[in-house]
Amino acid sequence: MGFGKLLDAMKDGLTDEEKSELQERFYEEIVPKLKKLDARLGTISCEFAGHQYAKWMIQFRSRGDDFEIVDFEWDEEGSGIDLDV
Repeated sequence: MGFGKLLDAMKDGLTDEEKSELQERFYEEIVPKLKKLDARLGTISCEFAGHQYAKWMIQFRSRGDDFEIVDFEWDEEGSGIDLDV
């Protein structure tokens, strides 16, 4: 399967396994950076989990001292950003 076909297939939705993996990596890798930046809510690319997820976005918000994922969303124009400060 070519890369274009893979992206077309991914637009249809993430599997439960993919969502679980993205959530785990978000909490392990991204949440500490968001805390450092005093983030409260936003949308961030899932590119941190690999280029194949760059067009998938996580909508998040703070909840007490932690964060929760509100939704996953496909964004054809999406791209990652560097949170290392």
